[in-house]
Amino acid sequence: MSAAIEVRRLTKRYGRTTAVDGLSFEVQPGRVTGFLGPNGAGKSTTMRAIVGLDRPTDGEVLVAGRRYEQLEQPLRHVGALLDVSVHTGRTVRAHLTGLARSNRIPDARVGEVLDLVGLTDVAGKRAKGLSLGMAQRLGVAAALLGDPQVLLLDEPVNGLDPEGILWIRALMKRLAAEGRTVFVSSHLMSEMALTADHLIVIGQGRLLADSSVTEFVSRNSRSFILIRTPEPEKARDALAGAGIEVVTGADGTLEALDTTLETVGALVARHQITVYEISPQVASLEEAFMQLTSDAVDYRAKQEV
Repeated sequence: MSAAIEVRRLTKRYGRTTAVDGLSFEVQPGRVTGFLGPNGAGKSTTMRAIVGLDRPTDGEVLVAGRRYEQLEQPLRHVGALLDVSVHTGRTVRAHLTGLARSNRIPDARVGEVLDLVGLTDVAGKRAKGLSLGMAQRLGVAAALLGDPQVLLLDEPVNGLDPEGILWIRALMKRLAAEGRTVFVSSHLMSEMALTADHLIVIGQGRLLADSSVTEFVSRNSRSFILIRTPEPEKARDALAGAGIEVVTGADGTLEALDTTLETVGALVARHQITVYEISPQVASLEEAFMQLTSDAVDYRAKQEV
């Protein structure tokens, strides 16, 4: 049975507020799927519904074809890092051991995940003494405890130093390569651009995009070929003659739209136009995200001029 996550017409209301509104999508195994959206978009509510912490007002969420509450020993099926909540008086090892025994997971697995997340040396330390980064690693350890096929990670790089960010990025990619379902929510667009293979983007509780990262950026951004030349009029005429739209940038450079580097290079060579630079300019994931979600932001700061 596939370990996919299926969100079917999920709706969640809190009184008169609709947090999620008829949301449907699937998260497939074998790839890292990023879950993006502005603050208040409904990401946390959706992830909580997946693991049964929020009961849907309508619709349903299935993991491997079943609702979370139907899973026996759920830590063996789904690992979740939604918030790092531990008993501050317990040691790191005691916290994980308690979770393991509640799901009939052998104690030996505790040592394995401590090694995996780099906490073996602080296993005897009480949770209240952990730094934010170490607490985050403990949360990841708890999510991995049952060796699950499905991982839900909400802001997993929060509090991690650069080495920790590289570690969690490599870990997510490795878990996906093993055929697991990895669903990760983050506000860090640069990190998602490096980590995710696929994106689910929501705004105001509704689905905005369900596509690969490359397709998402291409659909929601403006890419062009930048041309720096001392002969802008000659270059513009040559490009226009080939049916290529050209825009003049603020610094006098030319921006050739909907074309390729090879086409522009061949044209300037054919017309013997002197150029200092011809380079593709591709928008970032952050730019594409801001473009798509500009009308779906609930909380917007005033921009000072």
